[in-house]
Amino acid sequence: MIDETLPEPLAGADTEAGTLPPVRQWPAADLTGTDFDPVLTELMREGPVTRIQLPNGEGWAWLVTRYDDVRAVANDPRFSREAVMEQPVTRLAPHFIPAKGAVGFLDPPDHTRLRRSVAPAFTAKGVERVRDKARGMLDALVDDLLRAGPPADLTAAVLSPFPIAVICELMGVPAADRHSMHNWTQLILSSAHGRETSEKAKDEMGAYFTELIGAREGSEAEDVTSLLGAAVGRREVTLQEAVGLAVLLQIGGEAVTNNSGQMIHVLLTRPDLVQRLRAEPEIRPRAIDELLRWIPHRNAVGLSRIALEDVEIRGVRIRAGDPVYVSYLSANRDPEVFPDPETIDLDRSPNAHVAFGFGPHYCPGGMLARLESELLVEALLDRVPGLRLAVPANEVPFRKGALIRGPEALPVTW
Repeated sequence: MIDETLPEPLAGADTEAGTLPPVRQWPAADLTGTDFDPVLTELMREGPVTRIQLPNGEGWAWLVTRYDDVRAVANDPRFSREAVMEQPVTRLAPHFIPAKGAVGFLDPPDHTRLRRSVAPAFTAKGVERVRDKARGMLDALVDDLLRAGPPADLTAAVLSPFPIAVICELMGVPAADRHSMHNWTQLILSSAHGRETSEKAKDEMGAYFTELIGAREGSEAEDVTSLLGAAVGRREVTLQEAVGLAVLLQIGGEAVTNNSGQMIHVLLTRPDLVQRLRAEPEIRPRAIDELLRWIPHRNAVGLSRIALEDVEIRGVRIRAGDPVYVSYLSANRDPEVFPDPETIDLDRSPNAHVAFGFGPHYCPGGMLARLESELLVEALLDRVPGLRLAVPANEVPFRKGALIRGPEALPVTW
């Protein structure tokens, strides 16, 4: 239980005596490159449990930043995702449009039941099923890149189309529909277009998956929409639940574009890392885990939870009904768990980072994202010798108004 495993008190935050830590405004401004959020750095220094107000939504929320506390909250049934649907909460996104029954806002046992329906696609065996096809798709993209010659935008040429192709392959989305999937995802993930545009895109993607899953109710295939169709046919999940999960997985699959963009950006600005990865290919899987730990893959924080009862964390009393955020970014920089956390250490072991979350809501696509990152690093380092930025590092444009951070374009030459 949290109050048993996290005994260290937060100085000056005696909530029993009525003294609360101040509410910190967190504007979550667009950040340059892979710079770590300075506001989050300050919040980490202020204590393990602080209070924040994000640009949208209502009120304030608790923020938990230490590694052990983050994992404890994320795994504690006393903190509910489902309750967020019934309560206005301060948040980063200007629009809050989760579909009823969406897996991201379910608690066990419903959450467990829904995740189980697609689990075979995301096991090691399921992910390995797409490895050879993914490598073939990536090789074709790199062939096109080399054929066209330098300079090139690596995001447009490889980093964007590759994850789209892979997640669509895993989902069972026909190749002809990948462009529509990508457009819908970009509109849903951006805060720059407004609620109406994002909502319309989500509705259109949902309508697409409703038709696709409905047509596959008797399927025995191993792709995600076939697994969902079969589960609907067996009455294990509703069609609405299946569609909500498909939308979430499809959107999440494209996060690799931004994560890998940041990863390659780091490598292209750190020739020492590239030199070592070329000389010692056997360390690449470990190096990718370290890069996943280090890169600040999102702005601010993700989805909140609501305390269902009073819970004490580090001497701070969180009341029933209080919203709580955990920061996986700050947990990955906790010096008590990761010595010298600001340093990219390719020899770091063990490396139990939480880049894919923790607990029941651990990202189901974690293994797939690792596979894609390994294939990308392998292809770009081995097939494009001399790959380097075509502009100064500070001129690489990063996405504006995005929930998930990454380069909008990655100009390269070789």
